[in-house]
Amino acid sequence: MGGFSFPFFNDTHASIDIMPRIDDYIAACRLARAQLSAEPCERLSARSGFEPADPGALRIPFLNRRYRLSCPGLEFTDASADNQEVPLQEQVLILHYLQADGPAGPPGEWVAYREIPGAAFYFGAFVKRAVDPLKKAFGQDIAGFGRAAVRLQGQPLEVGDAGYEFRVFPKIPVRLLLYAGDEEFPAEANVLFDRSIGRMLSPEDVAWMAGMLVYRLIALAR
Repeated sequence: MGGFSFPFFNDTHASIDIMPRIDDYIAACRLARAQLSAEPCERLSARSGFEPADPGALRIPFLNRRYRLSCPGLEFTDASADNQEVPLQEQVLILHYLQADGPAGPPGEWVAYREIPGAAFYFGAFVKRAVDPLKKAFGQDIAGFGRAAVRLQGQPLEVGDAGYEFRVFPKIPVRLLLYAGDEEFPAEANVLFDRSIGRMLSPEDVAWMAGMLVYRLIALAR
């Protein structure tokens, strides 16, 4: 897992979400690059599942973006049509995934965030960052959730009123489940992860990843 930890949450109840400073992201990128730079592109590709883009680079699909990562410099460029700047938060998450010495494939046992080793401490803020926005945006708009999910190549599941599985990284699937609200009951939502994620990303990274997925869906639904 990534070797840098920044101040993701501020206390055991996680009532306030402390955003890392720009310096924290820069330091995290620098540390991850230092640890990964000695590895050849072929090894990074085999371990992560990212395909080579061309000699000396990896093709990095992330949500609805397409990035190019140079080797050995590990510098990001946006290969999407609008060629935007690659957010530092996403760079950190991708580099931490590249560091993960994860299993060859997911075992298929799904767990809630709280069941990830070390994640209970961050559970309140995880709900605030991923679960609550999912309910608020789509609890009364199941059709909108479906349209946005299709745009992120989500695979439909026969769970709840709507459920989709997303391959955020080649070896990290995430499931989002929605139960629509009505006049009597509020909407409910759940985010599930393959149990193998605990060996690949830190609880902080998992929470960031889930929030990025949910907010990307919200942006696509607008």
